[in-house]
Amino acid sequence: MKFYLISDNIDTHMGMRLAGINGVIVHEADEVKAELEKVLENREIAVVLITEKLVTLCHELIFEIKHKYKSPLIVEIPDRHGTSHIAENLNQYVSDAVGIRFE
Repeated sequence: MKFYLISDNIDTHMGMRLAGINGVIVHEADEVKAELEKVLENREIAVVLITEKLVTLCHELIFEIKHKYKSPLIVEIPDRHGTSHIAENLNQYVSDAVGIRFE
């Protein structure tokens, strides 16, 4: 089982490469969609790391994949320019899934 990175910047990409994680750098929503489609076809990839800027760019698509597929696990990671709103996004995913609003 492998990790895979979808990043919007070279710094995160290079850091993950040093840790042995391969990936790509993309900037547009259609590029993110194409990469996620490739990942869904590759059964060896168990965890997809994706920078928060790209999650924001493709929120609906990522939400759909998380609910439709058991694998891979998609994990949002902050990059060096990120604001780290991961807890807010997690709350949004839970509220959308079960219909309960967290305040």
